[in-house]
Amino acid sequence: MRPLLGLLHLASPALPVGAFAYSQALEAAVEHGIAAGEPQALAWIRDHLRLVVARVEAPLWLRLHAAALAGDDAGFAELNARFIALRETAELRAEAVQTGASLARALPALGVAAPACDPLAFCAGFAWTCARLGLPAREGLAAYLWAWAENQVLAAVKLVPLGQMAGQRMLVALHPEVEAAVATAAALGDDDLGSAALGLAIESARHESQYSRLFRS
Repeated sequence: MRPLLGLLHLASPALPVGAFAYSQALEAAVEHGIAAGEPQALAWIRDHLRLVVARVEAPLWLRLHAAALAGDDAGFAELNARFIALRETAELRAEAVQTGASLARALPALGVAAPACDPLAFCAGFAWTCARLGLPAREGLAAYLWAWAENQVLAAVKLVPLGQMAGQRMLVALHPEVEAAVATAAALGDDDLGSAALGLAIESARHESQYSRLFRS
């Protein structure tokens, strides 16, 4: 029971890392009519998960978890730095390191010492914590991806705007997408990691100077 509770704790929106303050370009996509309704917002989130998160962030998460389990601090630090370097815009990089720093401050309450990385990406910190708590890689990654998907849907509910039931429909539709993302990440070799989501990068950059914003840039 205790490992499950630890995993639920990590994936909880109550974890004080500030992820709720970021939309990862979704706000700009809504502003520019790309994700202006429930089907369009779901398509944006689904494609972001399939084409970016599952092909870069998730496989790196698995490698970070493996490095943490093996006690390979140098390898873990290199993967953490690689993840930060792969953030396409200043906004996405700022989110990664701000939420990572917040997670590091919360780890002592979980009985986990933070890794010696400065800056620490949230992705790396989450993988490190799962490894230190003895949580299996695939289950930990599924929780990480679910927390990401939930945050995106909550942002869409506020931005489009959508009703709470629409948000629940979107989350249910993302169940198989999260499962597929875990499988994709586990199957990718080192030479297969990568993405070319130009629309995401452009909308994130546009969000940095968007006149009216609910979410941080």
